[in-house]
Amino acid sequence: MSHSFASALILLLLVLDPFGSLPVFLSAMRGVAPGRRLRVALREACIAFCVLLGFLLAGEGFLKLMRLSERSLEVAGGVILLMVAIRMIFNSGRGIFDSDDPAQPAREPFIFPLAVPLLAGPSAMATVLLLASRQPAQMVEWIGALTVAIAVCAAVLAACSRLHRWLGESVVSAMEKLMGLVLTAVAVEMILAGLKRYFFDAG
Repeated sequence: MSHSFASALILLLLVLDPFGSLPVFLSAMRGVAPGRRLRVALREACIAFCVLLGFLLAGEGFLKLMRLSERSLEVAGGVILLMVAIRMIFNSGRGIFDSDDPAQPAREPFIFPLAVPLLAGPSAMATVLLLASRQPAQMVEWIGALTVAIAVCAAVLAACSRLHRWLGESVVSAMEKLMGLVLTAVAVEMILAGLKRYFFDAG
């Protein structure tokens, strides 16, 4: 399954799911002073970008170090994406990493849970590793796609309260389920491509 800049950008946006994560953004940013929300949003987005960029650049070396094949990574990444997509569809508007604890801490978030694991989570790490290992010659395109995707997430995170108020709960929930459906198809395609490469392209 080969990708272009546009398809990689769409895939990263689906995996990062900034609009579907609005409830988590709102919950995490509730204890942040309004004057600091933009700074916190940019800081968390930059941390997530650095984490994912590290996985993107070190992807091929990581696979060799761990003695993993591209086929196994493709299937594993597809399974993770499928699990994330199913939770997006059936969680009824709740965030993927939302907490069951009703108590909200007063301190502002730092790294956890916004940068990691909400933005730079297992599914995003698996996705950038897969892009780097399958098409390493297009690394500049993958870095560009990751930069744009994180910028979109930062914009949504900075404006989460305003967006939620404009769109409403029902629209946010519908967008999350729609993204989940599309991501399900992408995940299944990744699994099938990995299995095909294992059974027919091996040896």
